[in-house]
Amino acid sequence: MPVRILLATSNSGKLGEYRELAAGTALKIDLLPKFQDFSPFEESAPTFAENSAGKALHYSRFTSELVLSDDSGLVVPALGDAPGVLSARYAGPDATSADRVRKLLREMEGKSGEERRARFVCVIAIAQQGRALAVVSDCAEGMIANEPRGVNGFGYDPIFCFPDGRRTYAEASADEKNLASHRGKAFRRLVELPIPTK
Repeated sequence: MPVRILLATSNSGKLGEYRELAAGTALKIDLLPKFQDFSPFEESAPTFAENSAGKALHYSRFTSELVLSDDSGLVVPALGDAPGVLSARYAGPDATSADRVRKLLREMEGKSGEERRARFVCVIAIAQQGRALAVVSDCAEGMIANEPRGVNGFGYDPIFCFPDGRRTYAEASADEKNLASHRGKAFRRLVELPIPTK
């Protein structure tokens, strides 16, 4: 029987990616039921790891099952590593993905070559009933495109290019993206771990 893990998120894009990544593994990913009804976790820590682990521990107290959370984002060295842990709130708390992309592209105006290098970072944490069981991380290197391209993926995918700069994640198939992405790499690290359960 597959091991069920509950994903602590309201982001449907993340759920879709995790279910694709879990296909063919011993893990089954479902949304944490009634996620929106629980007191929210304030992701105010300065690192992806602290936010991810804190979120997993917080939501694991509402269920006896395993809970998975991730904190992930885009890091652009030329912008002082922004948007970083503020990736989801880069253009304000109520901004759309398109708003965030537009703001980032404005900040990147006039930058070229190595200045457009960036990386996606993902930290995944697993917890159960207030006990941290695993924390894994990985990243994906790439370039920031000059304009959005492609219709797949979500978030910053339309402007995040593979390292050669030819295609964005939004122009790639789900399989291609999951093979190269920060979330795909981190999840494969997770699958390799023996996850103890109560």
